[in-house]
Amino acid sequence: MTLVQPPLKKDDDVEDDSEYSPFYGIERSAVLQEARVFNDRELDARRCTQVITKVLYFINQGVSFTQKEVTDVFFATTKLFQSNDIGLRRMVYLIIKEISPSNDEVIIVTSSLMKDMNSKTNLYRANAIRVLCRITDGGLLGQIELHLKQAVVDKSPVVSSAALVSGIHLLQSYPEIVKGWSNEVYEAVHSKASLVQFHRLSLLHQIRRNDRLALSKLVSGLTKGGVQSPLAKCLLIRYTTQIAQFHPLAVASCNVDLESFISDQNRSAATLAITTLLKTGNESSVERLMRQITNFVSDIGDEFKIMVVDAIRSLCLKFPQKCRSLMNFLSSI
Repeated sequence: MTLVQPPLKKDDDVEDDSEYSPFYGIERSAVLQEARVFNDRELDARRCTQVITKVLYFINQGVSFTQKEVTDVFFATTKLFQSNDIGLRRMVYLIIKEISPSNDEVIIVTSSLMKDMNSKTNLYRANAIRVLCRITDGGLLGQIELHLKQAVVDKSPVVSSAALVSGIHLLQSYPEIVKGWSNEVYEAVHSKASLVQFHRLSLLHQIRRNDRLALSKLVSGLTKGGVQSPLAKCLLIRYTTQIAQFHPLAVASCNVDLESFISDQNRSAATLAITTLLKTGNESSVERLMRQITNFVSDIGDEFKIMVVDAIRSLCLKFPQKCRSLMNFLSSI
């Protein structure tokens, strides 16, 4: 299978630079021939990186390869682990994930990935975790589970986030194993890194999503403090809203703590907090909330104002007797 675009010269044949692609004119068969450079005794990291980029381009364009071609590229790629070039190593991780080797082929690359998972280079450790968890089966997962638990609480945010994200993906196929990481996931709360807090909350939610009581306790506990990441705050408020739609009483105790988010410097978190409070608050709290958000609304963009108006509409339907005061508030926006 060959791409049909003719070769183009950037300077002569393309009037608009935005339409130019460095991949115009490349052929699948030619790229597979180029992949033979992976077997060279003296590796050219730059050239190998370019070849992997072309292969990834074909994969993402939906170009099909025969099983033999995939196997040949995979085995040739495993030889690139001998290079210490960081850029090339990152491309190796990417292509192994995209190729998705068979169970028999995974054995060939497992030792190299496990070596990287115990490397002193955090970039290697994080990517090796992601790749192993992407291509692993139940048997291999049992062998690396201890390493994954340790990675969850690793001091490096990159490594910790990689383990947490891998846990989210693995939960679909191996829920019992991932649920066994609960203690380590809770320990990750002490991390000051925004992404770690965000991924930790995502994984905890996935683990507890079928247990309403446990999920309510998680949300109510975290709204009282401990979440500093803007991303995690937004996610926490969204979870609160989801619970409130079906079990409003379960999150009623969180409202006082959510009110502290109204003054949050992150406008996304503040807006989500306001809309959640408007949807879950009781009649006696309406006037107080209106006073709190009066100044806030004038400082936010139209997209956030729409969210607030929608929440106030729900409040009017819920408490018709407050409709007049709510309409007065809207008229001032």
